[in-house]
Amino acid sequence: MSDEISPDAVRSAHALRAAVGRLRRRLREVGDGHELTPSQTSVLSRLARGPSTASALAAAERIRPQSMATTLTALEGQGLITRRPDPTDGRRQLVELSELAVEVIRGAREQHEEWLARALQDRYTPAERARLTEAFDLLDRLT
Repeated sequence: MSDEISPDAVRSAHALRAAVGRLRRRLREVGDGHELTPSQTSVLSRLARGPSTASALAAAERIRPQSMATTLTALEGQGLITRRPDPTDGRRQLVELSELAVEVIRGAREQHEEWLARALQDRYTPAERARLTEAFDLLDRLT
């Protein structure tokens, strides 16, 4: 068995990467009314899984703690995060989503799903949507 990657796999990888990139940009255009940087969006996504410390967030995002502090200050200024003492270590603070952030994330997801559903309905036939659903099942194996 060869370690060489087949040309069709390379073409598929390129096409998938490009399509996902275009879809991400389009979903960003749909917007949620909040102007968030990609790093702020990523931090909110991590915090949606549960509270964390600033240092753990910095490590997960592979950025310097000072850069994470800047991101968290901006999010706090927008009312999207709160901080509270860590119950296991009073020297640290836990960062978590505010109620506003939970609403913003929920609203953004609803907007994105509504746009996607409408686009799928308007641009594809039922048979094409079924093929897409099969393709999504295949794509799930990547993750």
